[in-house]
Amino acid sequence: MSNPEPLNATRVTVRAPARLHLGFLDLNGGLGRRFGSIGLALDGLGTRLTVRSAPRMHVEGPDAERAQAYIAATQRALSLHGSYRATIETAVPAHAGLGSGTQMALAVAAGLRWLHGLPLDPAGDAVRLGRGQRSGIGIAAFQVGGLVVDGGRGADTQAPPLISRIAFPESWRAIVLLDPARQGVHGGEETAAFAQLPEFSGKAAAQLCRLVLMQVLPAVAEQNIAVFGAGIREIQAVIGDYFAPVQGARFTSPEVGAVLAHLDAQGAHGIGQSSWGPTGFAFAASSQEAERLAALARALQTGRALDIRVCAALNRGAEITAE
Repeated sequence: MSNPEPLNATRVTVRAPARLHLGFLDLNGGLGRRFGSIGLALDGLGTRLTVRSAPRMHVEGPDAERAQAYIAATQRALSLHGSYRATIETAVPAHAGLGSGTQMALAVAAGLRWLHGLPLDPAGDAVRLGRGQRSGIGIAAFQVGGLVVDGGRGADTQAPPLISRIAFPESWRAIVLLDPARQGVHGGEETAAFAQLPEFSGKAAAQLCRLVLMQVLPAVAEQNIAVFGAGIREIQAVIGDYFAPVQGARFTSPEVGAVLAHLDAQGAHGIGQSSWGPTGFAFAASSQEAERLAALARALQTGRALDIRVCAALNRGAEITAE
């Protein structure tokens, strides 16, 4: 995170990145830990909010109702008193698989902490605000950015621990495909979905962990996008097929799935779906190649209803400025 020294500020602005969820590591849990995940912080797609003390509470902007709920929850958790004016300039699209709830929660908590001269505690605030129940990559994206891996949940886990963080190559780009007409599974539906899925095999979990440790992470360190993409694509195939019975298919959005299949044939790397979707993604080695692929996607009949963006990775965490 980029932030000033703690002080009793009068106005605080927080910029928090969206994140891609690239896959779970272990949905079996046979070693005593479950979930574990790999993800990537995105530049150019995120939440930006400004909060200040005010005579009465007023929250405006996209996802204002959710932000106001997190303000109230943070006040209760930290025993803070007073009223605030919060302006949300941009917000990660809700229920799109991009970590909107975690980024809004942590941005709100960070802003209120800074207004009251309190030290930051993203992992603790995530627990207090009910975030990071399965994946810790949203917390890690807020804290440090880059390509991150969390260690899942054990019997005594509060927030999933960050176990790896690698800077993503500056030249690589993600083509992000959002489907405004659909939402991914969330809330109580998500809990019910996990409950009805069959047991995930230990063999498949071992395969995913091996792909992350011995293929994806080394490929990023050596800047080999073909090997990186092949690993992500295989992880996504295993995870997508496992979740298909509750989300309808490997991809929540048929349009996103169709466009990604075309991009895969046109040389994109690492196609997949972020979390429950409907957002999909693919990778390219340069901005020029990413723009070429994005143009192909937008020209497709199935791509015309999608919001298709080219994003760099964000190799730092949230940015906090205070006045």
